[in-house]
Amino acid sequence: MISLSGITPKAFLRDYWQKQPLLVRNALPGFNGLLTRDELMALACNEDAQSRLVIQRKGQWQLKHGPLEYSDLTKLPETQWTLLVQGVNHFLPSARDLLTQFRFIPHARLDDLMVSYAPKGGGIGPHFDSYDVFLLQGMGSRRWQISAQLDDEFIADAPLRILKNFQPEQEWVLNPGDMLYLPPKYAHNGIAENDCMTYSIGFRAPSHQELITQFLIHLQDNLVTDGWYSDPDLQMQSHPSKISAAMQSQVNSILKKIKWDRKDIENFLGIYLSEPKPHVFFEQPEKPLTMRAFLQRISENGVRLDLKSRILSSGGKFYINGEVVEVSAAAYKTLISLADNHELPPVSELDQETGEILYQWYINGYIKN
Repeated sequence: MISLSGITPKAFLRDYWQKQPLLVRNALPGFNGLLTRDELMALACNEDAQSRLVIQRKGQWQLKHGPLEYSDLTKLPETQWTLLVQGVNHFLPSARDLLTQFRFIPHARLDDLMVSYAPKGGGIGPHFDSYDVFLLQGMGSRRWQISAQLDDEFIADAPLRILKNFQPEQEWVLNPGDMLYLPPKYAHNGIAENDCMTYSIGFRAPSHQELITQFLIHLQDNLVTDGWYSDPDLQMQSHPSKISAAMQSQVNSILKKIKWDRKDIENFLGIYLSEPKPHVFFEQPEKPLTMRAFLQRISENGVRLDLKSRILSSGGKFYINGEVVEVSAAAYKTLISLADNHELPPVSELDQETGEILYQWYINGYIKN
């Protein structure tokens, strides 16, 4: 697990998580990154990746969303631009391995690994994030300035939410392996000292509005009620345009049928937090193994999650890529290892239920073996 300057994960969660920043020197000894600049550029041109290019010219900011053109990236100026690619853990096994260093944070809170490259002077301007982030330095050096300021006025007409009145209170230069943790709404500004790459481990923090909206959608998909609006005792109205008190009362009674319990919330969270982002698709095997051959492979090699898969568990159920699978106690005991560790070691004997579940996930492209 990644070093936190001698602080235990339990102490970190108690004293720093969502409370105050933490600078960690040599958090990952020997770390110099997972990919080269050219490899990141190639990934930014992939239509399955989410990428952005930020350029600062004469005090003005420009933003371009990917997929980008490699020829354009090779013609960029020598200074003051930044290339960012989200979800690098969907493409590199080593990126997913890096995320396992942060397993002291529940998987349900983890978002993804973003990698940014910038030449000297590059950055995306001072800004707030609404989520927690660990900023791990790869190759090169980056200067980080931070502030607990409450002033959140942004530069008008800028394509990014750049703070207009940023007042740095602390700053450090991070070198390879150094890391800075920032809680939500902590203003920060990163400026490349030289050609550098930063690995940002971000966490999900949906707004209350988003949670409420998505939960109502979940209820819409799962709530079933009987009956129709009716008014056999309808009365004449002096103003036909008026919505009567009787209609309002009846609709009020109907809407009271909207109810939910802890089980609804459990299922909503499992589905919502494991559901892939809209740009994520899974490749099913072109020539799938028979179930017998698949189980034989498991006994020899085990299985691992596809890099794009998300799996969570609760109450004897697994939520994988937005799907719900309720399992027996025996199956849960085996599958929880896959959910926790993203891989399952070779298993000589599997019960029928577990084998059938794993085989279906293999057919869906959710796991590999």
